Amino acid sequence: MRRIQAGSALSAFGLGFTVPYLYVYVAQVRDLGAATAGIVLAVFAMAALVVLPFSGRAIDRRGPVPVLLVASVVAAVGAVGMGFASSVPAAVGAAALLGAGTAVLQPALATMIVWCSTPVGRTRAFAMQFFLQNLGLGVGGLIGGQLVDTSRPGSFILLFSIEAAMFLVLAGIGGTVRVPGSPALQDARPSEAGKGGGVRALLGHKAMVQLCVLGFVLFFACYGQFESGLAAYGTEAAGIQPSALGLALAANTAVIVLAQFLVLKFVERRRRSRVIAAVGLIWTVAWIIAGYAGLGHGSQAMATAAFVSTYALFGLGEAMLSPTVAPLVADLAPESMVGSYNSAFALVKQLALAVGPAVGGPMGAALHGPYIVTFVLFSLGITFLAVRLGKQLTPEQNQPSLALRPSKVVVRHEPVEPVRQDVPVRP
Repeated sequence: MRRIQAGSALSAFGLGFTVPYLYVYVAQVRDLGAATAGIVLAVFAMAALVVLPFSGRAIDRRGPVPVLLVASVVAAVGAVGMGFASSVPAAVGAAALLGAGTAVLQPALATMIVWCSTPVGRTRAFAMQFFLQNLGLGVGGLIGGQLVDTSRPGSFILLFSIEAAMFLVLAGIGGTVRVPGSPALQDARPSEAGKGGGVRALLGHKAMVQLCVLGFVLFFACYGQFESGLAAYGTEAAGIQPSALGLALAANTAVIVLAQFLVLKFVERRRRSRVIAAVGLIWTVAWIIAGYAGLGHGSQAMATAAFVSTYALFGLGEAMLSPTVAPLVADLAPESMVGSYNSAFALVKQLALAVGPAVGGPMGAALHGPYIVTFVLFSLGITFLAVRLGKQLTPEQNQPSLALRPSKVVVRHEPVEPVRQDVPVRP
């Protein structure tokens, strides 16, 4: 498990070097234009949508380790190709490889964590992965920002080379991991799994379908707005300076890093459905505060503080979700379909991240009031869907810590009457 977590953190560290600067690199450093940069980012996202439907079955048939090795090498090749891309076809091709490779890494790593953990310890394992990945992204972005120089394409070649090296390190670490069988919850298996298998079994699993719908709303209302709709709203409606956006993102990461294990103690003793429902309420407050930041009645400092607080509250919700949602996907999956379930949920996330900016960006820039109202309603919808999902879960799926509780059956000792022996009666 330690090697899996270390490899996951290092790959996130590598991504942090390049992801924040990909648009600037293509549009300005390589002088390919804003339109080409948009196409590159779209191809990066679309590649993930193409490969994820097939990655789950590959993981279930071949195991997560071989898939992880292939995906790491593909991502490394894409990173190197992007570093040397000086034409539109080269940049688009490298983006396709990089997007496909990094997308498959997520369900492969998640399946490895599932197979190396128990249902009770899975909550802490996924919380640790989320913590290390955010830390890696933050540190990578910080170091990358010091190395990058838009006047020197060679500085970007260095960044993409470091990213490629981290993917190869992940492949080396992953190749040394020996994963046991999956200790999935027995009650989690859908009854349809043995009939059709594959997509048919997954779509017939009501709890998983509801979780996917909930997941789409979660990612659409949060991650899908960070760098598009919410950023556009902050700069246009609230008058936030671009430098304050960096401060808000830093506050988001800081809350995740500082609060993750404090929140974990709370989450481990609560029902997962209630934790997710609470996140919906927290994000509702976050969107209301963002609305206040855009009213324009207060000072610029107050608007900035409100906007930063919005990102911080989103971080608190993310810290609560990381030990909740991913382990629940694993506990719902039958043993033979852990990879398929993880890939399906990753596909849902990718769809939300693709649709979120397309919808939120224009609304955040022009329709300020409707934008806030829309995502307040989406956040309340998270709470409603979470409560509804809780009715489809078994007690152990909803709260794995119940498996550790001692039995309440008490053995009662009753006095035993001595055996009476027949005594002969004298006549």
